Parts: sequence; structure tokens; C-alpha cells
Amino acid sequence: MSEPVPLQTPGGFAPAFALGLDDGTGNLALVADARPLPVHASPPSVPAPLEGQSTADVVAGPFAPAAMTPVYCSLTGDWQGSVTLKRSTDGGATLQPLTLAGAPWGSFTANACEPVWEESESDATLWLDCRISSGTLGYRISQ
Repeated sequence: MSEPVPLQTPGGFAPAFALGLDDGTGNLALVADARPLPVHASPPSVPAPLEGQSTADVVAGPFAPAAMTPVYCSLTGDWQGSVTLKRSTDGGATLQPLTLAGAPWGSFTANACEPVWEESESDATLWLDCRISSGTLGYRISQ
């Protein structure tokens, strides 16, 4: 602390504290610009990817995404058809296609690898509705 700290009346004193950490030899080393606290952001716990291949129509799921983390959709292979990402809040009994401002969202007719959704409801699941007219589709939803 290079600048003096003025004391305020009526107490005439100021409580002070310092943060420190082990310096590697078992002694205290105060936190400073040259020696910051060793912290890192922990990523959220995410589910295992939903992945597979298909040569015929399939509804793949469920994928229960972690909240507030982008969901990525990867489509690969030599295939013809369409893939639509759908969402359910009743365990898959009802699958709703995603929309954005009333227009279809998360619908593909070619290979892709992009973020497609970010979920905020804990009981929502995502599904891929794959309609394959020819070829082999590889699909993967992950976080």
C-alpha cells in the first residue's frame, strides 16, 4: 500500500485485511498485481452428446441440455433430406419445431456445424427429426 489511508473520526482507526496464498514454500504471499489469485472459470456440467448415423427417417433424442449454455448441431455425410431441431417440455410426447420471430429455426438440408439453441428451462429436451431420402446422415448435438 503506497498511498496513506486517512483515518475517519470518531473511531480513529480503520480495519484492514489482506488476501494471500501459499508461496510454494509454505509461507504467506500477499496478493498483488504481480501475484494475482490463481482462479479460473469452471465450465458448467454438460450432458454427453447425442450422436449417431442414419440412412432412414429417425427422430433422435432426447438431449437434455444444460441451462444457459449454447447447444451445437453438427450434420455430416453424403445425404439428401431434411433435419429439424425440435423441443419438448413433456418428455417427448409433444415435439415443437423451433422458430425465431415466427420463422423456422434449426432446420437444415445440408451439412452444418453451428450453435442452434440455448435453453433456460430445466425440464426441456431437444430432438432431431431426420427425414432422409438418400445417403447416410451423421448427426451430433452437444454442448
